[in-house]
Amino acid sequence: MRNGIEFELYGDYALFTDPLTKIGGEKLSYQVPTYQALKGIVESIYWKPTLLMIVDEVRIMNSIQMESKGIRPIEYGGGNTLANYTYLKKPRYQVKAHFEFNMNRPDMEFDRNEEKHHSILRRSLKAGGRRDIFLGTRECQGYVEPCTFGEGEGFYDDNDEIYLGTMVHGINYPDETGENQMEVRLWNPVMKNGVIQFPRPETCTNVRSVKKMKSKHFDQENVQSVDELTTILGEEVDR
Repeated sequence: MRNGIEFELYGDYALFTDPLTKIGGEKLSYQVPTYQALKGIVESIYWKPTLLMIVDEVRIMNSIQMESKGIRPIEYGGGNTLANYTYLKKPRYQVKAHFEFNMNRPDMEFDRNEEKHHSILRRSLKAGGRRDIFLGTRECQGYVEPCTFGEGEGFYDDNDEIYLGTMVHGINYPDETGENQMEVRLWNPVMKNGVIQFPRPETCTNVRSVKKMKSKHFDQENVQSVDELTTILGEEVDR
């Protein structure tokens, strides 16, 4: 895949919250990560408003196990309450993703250097990401490292098809769609031999409007260009 990366993602726990379970203050994780959660992780490895990160597929390496914990989250009005959160235990995935230029961002045209962006992306992946990696929520620390997608033995390699029900696919933001609207995408994923292949966001047909929203403005005044970033990273290597 052009401008692609392949990486392993793992941690002790994950909480890819099913929004239907949040109403009563409890949280229950989806069985597998959403497209949006994986996209956020790719953006933690490396992101600029010039780029659109596209997640192509995920491979589930470990068996899907759940563990419930009693949590004392902070209430909006102050103080603590008692809640029960159900996490995924020992999650481990292989992820394949790539980037494209965000053509809804003509203000970032000065920053479209494909080769340099890809070089920094691969370098950031080797370093474990430019920002902290979280598996769904902040209390679930995650880790990334390069891998070859499909290599090694996965727990579901011999399972033909597993239907996972209706899930959130992701969020449409104005700077990615060109429309002043925030929307949520739903879909019905199927895991085949341990692999879930994601449709591209613009091909999802089950889309619901959330609220009106405007995209943030970026230009050379508030964004460091990839040329400048490449120079800085090169100087760090030379030290």
